[in-house]
Amino acid sequence: MAQKSQEKGVTGPAPVVEAPGRVRNVVLVGHSGAGKTTLVEALLAATGTVSRAGSVTEGTTVSDHDPAAVKQQRSVSLACAPLIHNDVKVNLLDSPGYADFVGELRAGLRAADAALFVVSAVDGMDAATATLWEECAAVGMPRAVAVTRLDHQRADFDETVALCQRVFGDNVLPLYLPMLGDDGESTVGLMGLITKRVFDYSEGYPPEAREPDPEHLPAIEEARNELIEGIIAESEDETLMDRYLGGEEIETQVLIDDLEKAVARGHFYPVVPVCAETQVGLDALLELLTAAFPTPLEHDLPAVTGVDGSPQEPLTCDPNGPLVAEVVKTTIDRHVGRVSLVRVFSGTLRPEAVVHVSGHGMEDRGHPDHDNDERIAHIYSPLGANLREVPFCVAGDICAITKSGSAETGDTISAKDNPLLVETWVMPEPLLPIAIVAKTRADEDALAKNLGRLVAGDPTMRLERNAETHQLVLWCMGEAHADVVLDRLRAGGVELETEPVRVALRETFAAQSAGHGRHVKQSGGHGQYAVCDIRVEPLPRGSGFEFVDKIVGGVVPHNYIPSVEKGVRAQMERGLVAGYPVVDLRVTLYDGKAHSVDSSDAAFQTAGALALREAAEKGQIQLLEPVDEITIRVPDSFVGSVMSDLSGRRGRVLGTEPDPAGGERTLVRAEVPATELVRYAVELRSMTSGAGTFTRTFARHDPMPAHLAESIRKEHTS
Repeated sequence: MAQKSQEKGVTGPAPVVEAPGRVRNVVLVGHSGAGKTTLVEALLAATGTVSRAGSVTEGTTVSDHDPAAVKQQRSVSLACAPLIHNDVKVNLLDSPGYADFVGELRAGLRAADAALFVVSAVDGMDAATATLWEECAAVGMPRAVAVTRLDHQRADFDETVALCQRVFGDNVLPLYLPMLGDDGESTVGLMGLITKRVFDYSEGYPPEAREPDPEHLPAIEEARNELIEGIIAESEDETLMDRYLGGEEIETQVLIDDLEKAVARGHFYPVVPVCAETQVGLDALLELLTAAFPTPLEHDLPAVTGVDGSPQEPLTCDPNGPLVAEVVKTTIDRHVGRVSLVRVFSGTLRPEAVVHVSGHGMEDRGHPDHDNDERIAHIYSPLGANLREVPFCVAGDICAITKSGSAETGDTISAKDNPLLVETWVMPEPLLPIAIVAKTRADEDALAKNLGRLVAGDPTMRLERNAETHQLVLWCMGEAHADVVLDRLRAGGVELETEPVRVALRETFAAQSAGHGRHVKQSGGHGQYAVCDIRVEPLPRGSGFEFVDKIVGGVVPHNYIPSVEKGVRAQMERGLVAGYPVVDLRVTLYDGKAHSVDSSDAAFQTAGALALREAAEKGQIQLLEPVDEITIRVPDSFVGSVMSDLSGRRGRVLGTEPDPAGGERTLVRAEVPATELVRYAVELRSMTSGAGTFTRTFARHDPMPAHLAESIRKEHTS
């Protein structure tokens, strides 16, 4: 909910900048529980943005304002929290760490120019975090690491750094070492490796800077030498290494300048120890974010086209350039209405401007292509749920707009007289289906209204109205995502229930058969008379339906032959043994009878349906289940478990190969019945500690095993 700035301890006016060089956009990345939201709160408090840091457990943080986040005590959506440090505006983008909300994370990556990986000194990291590091590396996004939770009794900074170096690779080196207190356990300060200065927080924040104690010097020197070698290796000055190896003392400012350049280019990844609870390291982290992370001027911008797909010149981050912005997140607030978080790539967004809103390429997820002109009434600086009005938003900055009639996540905002379209980012495919049913007719109306709102804001959710199973299915990223979606629907006043998801099957004949259809009724006036005899033959998979006319001598008048076919087709749609469509069939009409007065189109349609039903009773009907080809991407260590699980799902492994993207991962290709994949998104994640992902495409229909088919028949007739 949009709130006044004095609520939740917010202090002062919203920060406004006029130049992209004074902006840093940083997304916080890490697994759930690593301490991202707590770190954001500490940084906001340290810079005076809020009067005091909120608590995740108490539900008072700026980032986790969503009721679902408060309930689950973890972030479920992307939140923006801007602060000012050294006259630089830092837009902190707090992303969810749980895998179900990867769509929110990818939105944060789109809006950001650099990523801060938050790693717990207690719990290490999960495989998904390692995968995300590689994704950032693939696009050259600058990165740094904040090691959190140093105040915990099981915290181990050295081991955590070693883990980061093993998983993330080269040039992951600490800028500071934690300094323990007299008790040998608590962290009371940092030892700066470049400056060789100690920053003592024992008297509070900000720290007291002083010379290191003699016992600290060996640890500082050893780590400092490694750090300097790493910095010099990335330096543009090729003489530095020779000078350093020759024993020359490299000036501190030279090292700092080269470090900042290497970080901004995405070639060096500094590690900073921080403790949100005691404020240790917050100033060091803020200095890194503002001095070393790149400005929007240094970050490549996404490609743009005309709304008709015509090529356009590449964008530059110019406040005076053509207006191009992107909606990276949309929420529907019950009081304010639609709230859109917007990253401005080019130009300047101003209040009362008429802009063009374009959304293309998401029709398969319930987002039809749309192009609308709208007036932007007000522009806000978002601080979590707080919206503080600002006079403009320049290229490179992030803002919020409200009450847009059509803006959805992923849409482009551009000038009315020069409409453009930003290349969309890759959205993960939702793979967990949830079938929902409204309790009453009134709930059905409320459900339709609320689903429209949810789909507008969450492109990772797909809405499907299955015409064959007659179910309303929400495709979600996982169970936690589904819980949030259902909670939001219920919060909107919808009473609903879930039911097992049904997979659309097919029926066919396993062998030849014959059927006799007789529909003869006599009542007052015209009666009904139609008799037909058919032969039924199965066809190869995917052949469809053939109708053959072998009538001789006009026993079935020519004008009634299409009626028989129509009746057969209608019965095929209704199914024969389990209510599923019948496929891959040749029906031959070879005999029949008609009456000069009582025969009719309707009578022969009924006779055709009866003939097919009798053929089914005499013959063998098979149930066909859809088979999907799936590609599973897993770390090498989980390949055996995955393949063993596939065999238990009646799957057929087609092959394995190393992941072309690199890393110690394997692609496993297999064919698996769709009925075995309903909850595979959840089960694969559990099996691989969150590191496994998969994609699926329909392959064909295959006969279902007899025992499974029989249970479905019984369920249909019960």
